[in-house]
Amino acid sequence: MNTPQVVVITGASAGIGRATAQAFGRRGAKIGLLARGQAGLDGAKKDVETAGGQALAIPTDVSDYAQVEAAADAVEKKFGPIDVWINVAFTSVFAPFLKIRPEEFKRVTEVSYLGFVYGTHVALSRMVPAGHGTIVQVGSALGARSIPLQSAYCGAKHAVNGFTSTIRTELLHDRSAVHITIVQMPAVNTPQFSWVLSRLPNHPQPVPPIYQPEVAARGVVFAADHPQRKQYWVGASTVGTIFVNKFAAPVLDLYLSRTGFKSQQTDRKAPADAPQNLWEPADGAAGRDYGSHGIFDDRAHTHAPQLWFSHHARLSTGGAIAGVGLTALLVRQLCR
Repeated sequence: MNTPQVVVITGASAGIGRATAQAFGRRGAKIGLLARGQAGLDGAKKDVETAGGQALAIPTDVSDYAQVEAAADAVEKKFGPIDVWINVAFTSVFAPFLKIRPEEFKRVTEVSYLGFVYGTHVALSRMVPAGHGTIVQVGSALGARSIPLQSAYCGAKHAVNGFTSTIRTELLHDRSAVHITIVQMPAVNTPQFSWVLSRLPNHPQPVPPIYQPEVAARGVVFAADHPQRKQYWVGASTVGTIFVNKFAAPVLDLYLSRTGFKSQQTDRKAPADAPQNLWEPADGAAGRDYGSHGIFDDRAHTHAPQLWFSHHARLSTGGAIAGVGLTALLVRQLCR
C-alpha cells in the first residue's frame, strides 16, 4: 500500500490489541491507540514507532461514547480519515454467575459489548459518508459456545455477533463500500488472566490450547485486508468448538460441565493482592506496562496452521474435518 493506512485500535495497551498495533506498525500505518491505562498506551506507542509506524495514544474508556467520539476526532485531526477501526477492548469476571454482583455484570457488558457498539457507531458515522472503511470486531469462540465461569463475557460476545450481523446486512442493503467483519478467537496468552476480577480459588488460565497474541493479530490484519467475508476463525480449537456446538451441543454441555471449572484454573492459588482491571486500569496506580503477552509463554503456540485454511475459503472443508474429528474425540471421552 502506497499511502499508510489510518487505523484505530481499542484495547491497544495489551494482549491482542497491542500485538495488532505492532503488526500494523510494521506496515507503516498511522495508528490511534485507545485504552484506559497510560503505561500500557505509552508502551504500545513505543512499539508501533519502533516497528516503523506512527501512533497517537489516547486514554479512553470505551464504555463512554463521548470519550470514543473525542478519540476519533483526535485521530482524524492528526492523521486524517480513518481507514480501519478495530474493536478489541474488553473486561471480564471469572466466577460462577451467582457470585457476580449486578453492577459487575453491568460493567462487563458496558465495556465488552457496548464498547463495540460505540466504536462501531463512531466509525460508521465517519466511514459511511466517505464511502470507505473497514470495521473488524475481535470476537471469540465463546461467542458461539459459552463456558462456565464466564457468563458476563460470553453474553457480551454473543451480543457482539448478533449486533455485527445486523450492521452487515444494513450495509449490504445500502450497497455501501464500507465493510464489517469479525474474527473469532481461541484462548490467547494475554495479560487478562493476571488482572481479571476473579473469585476462583486458583489463578485463572485460558483453556488450552493457548495461542500467542501475534497469531491472533495475524488473523485481525488479514480480516482488515479482506473484509468481504462475514467472519474468520483463528485456531483449530475455535473451529472445533463452533462445529461441535453446532452438531453436538448437548455433548458439549456435558463435557464442559465436567471440565470447564478445572480447565480455567492453574494449580496455583490466586494471589491475594492480584490487580483487577474491572473498574480501573491495572497499569494505572502501579505504572506497570504489562505488554502483549501473559504468563503462559511456555505453553502458547506461536503458529496456527488452521489460519491458512481460514484465509483460503475454497479449502475451508479442512475446518469441517477438524470439527468432526473433535466431536468424535469428545464423545469418546465422555463415554469412558
